[in-house]
Amino acid sequence: MSGKNPFPTKSMLVAVVADESTVTGFLLTGIGQRGKNGEQNYMICNKDTTDQMLEENFSRMIARDDIGIVLIGQSLAERVRSVIVEHQASEDRILPTVMEIPSKDCPYDPTKDGMLVAAATKLFGAEAGLEKLKHDN
Repeated sequence: MSGKNPFPTKSMLVAVVADESTVTGFLLTGIGQRGKNGEQNYMICNKDTTDQMLEENFSRMIARDDIGIVLIGQSLAERVRSVIVEHQASEDRILPTVMEIPSKDCPYDPTKDGMLVAAATKLFGAEAGLEKLKHDN
């Protein structure tokens, strides 16, 4: 990792990529923001959202330096898994953190959440960690 501090001292935004109900809930809490050049920190996805549109918008969000956390619906995260894995493997960028969240149409599956699987593996070992996640679900 480079010698510079990866944690900025300025305040950062939370971004959300999910279905309309989930995004609306987060926007009602006040996290929504539109930048001067039309950028927004949220994306509403529906059945018409293509994988290309999702990947482009998600990639744009994780490239921004004013976003600290990206919340993404787990079913949508599956569609951009390669981008998430590539981002998390990068040693130069710790932020933004990508967190997978449940949506109303798809239940949360902890065995598909890369961050949770990595934590369980470190805590319980490779096989025991996955087994523990499956059992607790």
